[in-house]
Amino acid sequence: MTSLNSHGIRFAFGTLTVLPVRVTRWDRATARSGMLCAPLAGLVVGLSAAALGASALLAGSGPLLAAVASVAAPAALTRGLHLDGLADTADGLGSGKPAEDALRIMKQSDIGPFGVITLLLVLLAQVAVLFELYGEGWAHGALGTVVAAVAARLALTLASRQNVPPARPEGLGATVAATVPVGWALGAAAVTVALCAAAGAAFGPYGAGRHAFAVLGALAAAELLLRHCVRRFGGVTGDVFGGVEETAATAALVVLALGG
Repeated sequence: MTSLNSHGIRFAFGTLTVLPVRVTRWDRATARSGMLCAPLAGLVVGLSAAALGASALLAGSGPLLAAVASVAAPAALTRGLHLDGLADTADGLGSGKPAEDALRIMKQSDIGPFGVITLLLVLLAQVAVLFELYGEGWAHGALGTVVAAVAARLALTLASRQNVPPARPEGLGATVAATVPVGWALGAAAVTVALCAAAGAAFGPYGAGRHAFAVLGALAAAELLLRHCVRRFGGVTGDVFGGVEETAATAALVVLALGG
């Protein structure tokens, strides 16, 4: 079990970040462990992004530059993998074509108009919310950045649960799809919500509830997209996972903004 957990952590960081981690096992058991470790990868990405944004603010920049830094860091740490998945998913859904044709559109290397518009709006929303949070103080912006990153990767854990099929027989989506037992996924969600609430408690009881609801809102938005993609495409793909991740991150931030 210890060995599997070690391989799972390697899988999570090796597939979800650009950190120099060597994936030494690539099987369903490792994928299951890796997707359970996805929030941990999100924590590292979030802390890195928060450190960059808070440092910019403390160095004398305005909250807008700090917000841009905190949005740019996760994109750099993933080589834009999830943003690319979001754009491809938007193009597939926006095409209105049958599943087979939509999946073919998603595999193309170029980005269509639906993808461009979706990327623009999502990135603007993320920057806008973090601008508000950093305007409240570096700690608010930093914690919001971390909570959004963790909630986004937790959404990947839930998207990998056993009752969600893959849309294709190959690819990363097929490797991780339907690997995580539902009970384990819900357990990971409960622990993550509790930890984010505990972190938010640094700003008082209202802060605890605010950050807990941010995670729950992120998961709700991600679940809506996930179910729609399963209906349209017959299952999930690596691109859908990217779309789910970015949707969850954005929704978490929006909830924080609305609760401010």
